Amino acid sequence: MPKLRNNFIPGCFILAQPSHFYAVGVGPGCSDLLTLRAAAIIASADVVIAPQAKGSSRSLALEAVQPFLDQQEIHCAQYPMIRDNQATQQRWQQLAEMVIANCRQQRSVVQITLGDPLVFATSSYLLAELSDRLEPQNIHIVPGISAFQTAASRFGEALTLQEDRLMLMSASNLNAVEQALDHCETLVLYKAAGVIDALCELLNQRNLLAHTRLISCADQGEEELVLNSLEKWQPKKLNYMTTMIIHTGRRFWDEAKKYNS
Repeated sequence: MPKLRNNFIPGCFILAQPSHFYAVGVGPGCSDLLTLRAAAIIASADVVIAPQAKGSSRSLALEAVQPFLDQQEIHCAQYPMIRDNQATQQRWQQLAEMVIANCRQQRSVVQITLGDPLVFATSSYLLAELSDRLEPQNIHIVPGISAFQTAASRFGEALTLQEDRLMLMSASNLNAVEQALDHCETLVLYKAAGVIDALCELLNQRNLLAHTRLISCADQGEEELVLNSLEKWQPKKLNYMTTMIIHTGRRFWDEAKKYNS
């Protein structure tokens, strides 16, 4: 039976098992938005792998799970954030070897990730490397609250109703963004910080600035920035973790109506 650490009361919760790997979503970065399952698995794990930005000594995901840590072995891993498939694959292979080595020693391994493990997450790369090297029953995914869910909660507007279509994508390809605006009622853009000015120009052309919401550093205290509209956007440096929600209209059961029609 896995040892439970830090006086965390498990009740009937699932605990980390020996030789098992867990990709665990920890939400936007605050401890009280972890699921009970995520907290119990982290608290009972032997090894925790945490993401860390290159050149930084800080891991927001690790900070979020601090209340559930006690004697776990912690590995802060810097992940490649470059468009180089070979370099990226090599890094994930190294991490996969570390996971497998620990699992062979009958240890439980958790990789924590901000948001959800399957939504624009580093976990997806490691899961791919482990898929044919660990038994399927020894690989687990624990969902977490995604950036777009956190962002939507700030504005209190439904993401979808009736026949509405919701799309999630990276903001890096502006041509793809422009096409997406014609094929959904709610468009969620990740990684919006690097192209914010070009996005504002596009949205202005579409008369959508008033219907665009933006949040940066969600649930990170004084670092958080929330904008209900981009009509009066003043250029400023934004954190990498910036999400944009664009409402293009509603698609009712009997008709489709766009804001810019």
